[in-house]
Amino acid sequence: MSSTSRIVVTGIGASSPIGGTAPESWAALLDGASGARTLEYDWVEQYNLPVTFAAQAAVRPDTVLERPVAKRLDPSAQFALVAAKEAWEDAGAPDVAPERLGVDFSTGIGGLWTLLDAWDTLREKGPRRVLPMTVPMLMPNAAAGNLSLHFGARAYARTVASACASSTEAIVNAVEHIRAGYADVVIAGGTESAIHPITMASFASMRALSRRNDDPATASRPGSIDRDGFVMGEGAGALILETEEHAKARGAKIYAVVAGGGVTADSYHITANDPEGLGAERAVKMALEMAGVSPDDVTHINAHATSTPVGDPNEYVALKSVFGDRIDEIPVSATKASTGHLLGGTGALEAIFTVLALRDRIAPPTINITEQDPAVPFRISGSAQPLGDGPQFAISNSFGFGGHNAVAAFASV
Repeated sequence: MSSTSRIVVTGIGASSPIGGTAPESWAALLDGASGARTLEYDWVEQYNLPVTFAAQAAVRPDTVLERPVAKRLDPSAQFALVAAKEAWEDAGAPDVAPERLGVDFSTGIGGLWTLLDAWDTLREKGPRRVLPMTVPMLMPNAAAGNLSLHFGARAYARTVASACASSTEAIVNAVEHIRAGYADVVIAGGTESAIHPITMASFASMRALSRRNDDPATASRPGSIDRDGFVMGEGAGALILETEEHAKARGAKIYAVVAGGGVTADSYHITANDPEGLGAERAVKMALEMAGVSPDDVTHINAHATSTPVGDPNEYVALKSVFGDRIDEIPVSATKASTGHLLGGTGALEAIFTVLALRDRIAPPTINITEQDPAVPFRISGSAQPLGDGPQFAISNSFGFGGHNAVAAFASV
């Protein structure tokens, strides 16, 4: 296969805090919806959690999957299967040899609920009551492995765990794997189900979460001067990627081209990103270089923009280094304002939003900005921004604990 083969998106699927499917999530995003709401669990009061809300999935995955299937999967893998099945059907269930079908599916944390529930069972009831499927359910590669089993993917089933950059990195990996000839079609994406007392307590302890318990819907405020942290989210996003030749040969619809990608590391701090944005800057430049375009060609950006006091300005610094003064002219969307932060699943969901922005030629709104921070002067708006009629080119950014940076670049068709 030629290393210059164009890779295209032919199917999308999502289970998010604002919709049970990709179309539902997109429609809600354009309507300015928020998925954040008060958590109605006994453990919130039991552990006296300082943050009492999150962006839970709009539709529980175990209500969509058959009960025997759901029982053998951690919620993170349940979300993955729901999203991937939607994407596969949306792509027209590609007729591809099993040995030419691959899976690049990621997570930041993995089967957290399974692990900690099993620990409780062990302590309270003893080892004989621990389920034999515990390890296959908690392992980080469970989502990729189960997708391989469900769809009969035998080319490979790979997992990357790079915190909040995970699923964007998985998409970049998928492009590289297709171009290298490992597969003709790849199921790519990421998932997370980590709205759990231990993660809520930990993120709150490091003061990373917003504490607007009295108004969850407006708590995520990327770029707003009064932002105070991110909102925990959950769900999954999946994309079907294949070569343009393969897609056209089977008459598939094409959403967009995955034109390039960049993956770098900061080597700066385990949780804080580089304040000079050097690693993020290199990732953006790598994505543009792979795509064969210049910064002047970019017409839309889906920013990582988590609504943290430090993270948002650092991303602006990085993008300013790439785009110069033009960064203030490019329509930017910070979609975590609506969805919360899906950790390892966020990049895939935002890639889907970026693809649909190119298809519909509209940058989705960024809600909850009361007053834009002068240190983050992106061109963001509470209303959708038109992208125009010409060729469109967009990037979607993801940055994660550990200093991981991943950027995916997309072009309109």
